[in-house]
Amino acid sequence: TPGRLLDLIAQGEIELGSLSHFVLDEADRMLDMGFIADIRRLLPLLPVRRQTLLFSATMPRDIVALSGSVLRDPVRVEVTPASSTVDRVDQRVYFVERPEKKSLLVSVLRKQADKSVLVFSRTKHGADNIARMLKRAGIRSEAIHGNKSQGQRQRALGDFKSGKVKVMVATDIAARGIDVSELHTVINYDLPDAAETYVHRIGRTGRAGRSGVALTFCSQDEHAKVRDIQKLTGRKLETVSCTA
Repeated sequence: TPGRLLDLIAQGEIELGSLSHFVLDEADRMLDMGFIADIRRLLPLLPVRRQTLLFSATMPRDIVALSGSVLRDPVRVEVTPASSTVDRVDQRVYFVERPEKKSLLVSVLRKQADKSVLVFSRTKHGADNIARMLKRAGIRSEAIHGNKSQGQRQRALGDFKSGKVKVMVATDIAARGIDVSELHTVINYDLPDAAETYVHRIGRTGRAGRSGVALTFCSQDEHAKVRDIQKLTGRKLETVSCTA
């Protein structure tokens, strides 16, 4: 992380004079997590002649502004348009009040007991709460987020990829390290603040020519976010009854 790198520089363990490439990965999440101040402290320590590369899954206005201050005469490369969603992903939305989301999640997971499912939570605390709730309901799951140790994250990911654990509950940042070829279902337990993040989330399923399912639990206070998603993707989400 930028802060750790600055610490090592301050200790005299690292010197950047001969550096030729400077890469900012997951730039949007680094901005969300407040790393921008540390990045700006790093920039004057870098050689003037270098190649700088900035990678970001989403490109909100703040990232565009950051790229303008970090990059010189940049070339922008997009793998896919920000609004694209995988055609093979079946996208559905449940309109449900927030207190009922837990029982709905248990019901949905029990119907997909043999499928690998990735559940997105907005917060680390929320991910832990969901995992504990599922455990009480007899559904084995793992929570993965930034507060977990590297060993805990690696073990959880290994169990999920091997199929030993069928349900993974993750925050957006932690989910960046999840790549499961046969992930069947993505569940947006909490909707993301940015519609582009929704596109990135559901792109975890329906890979390599396979079909997938993306389910969204939308409470009353999240209706505007669903409208933003539909506007960005140009696709109306199929409404599903909570009893379905």
